[in-house]
Amino acid sequence: MTIHTAPSKHKVAIDFSEYFKTLIGSNQQEVHIALSGGSTPKIVFDELAANFNDAINWQKVHLYWGDERCVPPTDDQSNYKMTLDHLISKITIPKKNIHRIKGENEPDYEARRYAELLLKKLPKSSDGVPSFDLIILGLGDDGHTASIFPHEIELWHSRKLCEVATHPNSGQKRVSLTGKVINRAKNVTFLVTGENKAPIVDEIFNKKGKYEKYPANLVSPNSGKLIWFFDESAALKIM
Repeated sequence: MTIHTAPSKHKVAIDFSEYFKTLIGSNQQEVHIALSGGSTPKIVFDELAANFNDAINWQKVHLYWGDERCVPPTDDQSNYKMTLDHLISKITIPKKNIHRIKGENEPDYEARRYAELLLKKLPKSSDGVPSFDLIILGLGDDGHTASIFPHEIELWHSRKLCEVATHPNSGQKRVSLTGKVINRAKNVTFLVTGENKAPIVDEIFNKKGKYEKYPANLVSPNSGKLIWFFDESAALKIM
């Protein structure tokens, strides 16, 4: 595990974009990446689009999502729409390289369909599980990651590649990758910013409180390549 701390959210975006550019450049073949929603990825996507478009060979990049709300792709809550607005519409990436979770579909059907897509498109780990080159994750202040929430932590351990999750407050359905896929990725990164994240970071890193009940605590890729990108306010209690 590697911890990378920057003085601001914008510097986190720059540093992650440099890491992203290097990762893409070091691969000769197609690169398969699962994206995250949220405010910090939005800043990262803006940075990639504005300052790294020409530095990255987007022709070999395939984009997927770690989770998606069960809403149409035109809905403002859609992770796909956020990525489209802040990244995809501004870069030179082939449409055939975009593999979205179709939130407008019936949730259980879509979880099965997306799992089949992953089996078809991605290279496999030694045990036959689809393996992303990179999965980008966020950290909720309740300890959730992707759309695996503490009250449904059993979904993390599912034998399936994708599960239908339920938001604990709104009841909204979401399709999410499971721990089976996340921990088979070659590289996993967390993007975590803001002082509101400091308490949950403190619990997870210092093994305090209810850390064992947090799905984010279970992220441990078999490759050993886990990088946390923090701003200083999020990392305040572990610096």
